[in-house]
Formats: sequence, structure tokens, C-alpha cells
Amino acid sequence: MMSIWKKNTELSRLNAISKGTIIELLGIEYTKVGDDFLQATMPVDSRTHQPHGLLHGGASVVLAETLGSVAANLVVEDDKVCVGLEVNANHVRSIKKGIVVGTATAVHIGYSTQIWQIEICNERGQLVCTSRLTVAVINKPK
Repeated sequence: MMSIWKKNTELSRLNAISKGTIIELLGIEYTKVGDDFLQATMPVDSRTHQPHGLLHGGASVVLAETLGSVAANLVVEDDKVCVGLEVNANHVRSIKKGIVVGTATAVHIGYSTQIWQIEICNERGQLVCTSRLTVAVINKPK
């Protein structure tokens, strides 16, 4: 399989551009890039808990939208950018501690829209959240 990426996918670069953002605040770290997927981890701790000590659904959505948005922007030409149109998430399993691993794969890479599927699993590979992100591909602002 040929790689879908059109831009630099070095993990050190991806992690560096997260500095000073919600991505860094939540401890999200890009960990793996394949020919057709992007993966990141997020700790399940006080930064990502809701009041009952479980992983906050909103934190899962941040991980999902981060992975999908970054992946989307890595497959477009330099004169284009991708911006979110819609994100949804189904939370299927709770988790109290550890890490979760999110993996984004493309469902559709079109000229004007893209759709990304993001699966978030616990350390045992069990599904915690499944999410879908739709982005618009627009001209890069000048």
C-alpha cells in the first residue's frame, strides 16, 4: 500500500506543533504513523477525568478531533487546509486510569470534504469510544 500522506509526518514535528495547545494540556502524544493511519495516546488522569473519576467524554472528543484534523491536514496540498464541520462520538466503555490509544483512518478523502473514523481503545485494546469527524477542505487563508 502507498502512503496517503502528502506532508511531513515525523512524530517529533507533530508533537512539537502541539505545544501551548489543549493537546499538550491533556497530555496527548502522537505515537505512530502508518501508511494510512495516525495514532496518539492520552492519559486517563485528573486532567481528563469527569467528577466521578472516569474518562470525560469531552476529552475523548478532543483526542478524536485532534487525530482526525491533523490527519486530514496531512493529506492535502500546501495551499489547502481542513476545518471541522461535524464530530460525533459514542462512548461505549468507561475507564478510570491508564492511557487510551486513538487511531484515525480515512473513510473518505475528497476534493472538498473528508471523513475520518477514530477508534479510541484502552490498554487492553477494548473499544472505549468510536468517533467520526467530517472536515471541509478549503483554500489556505492568505
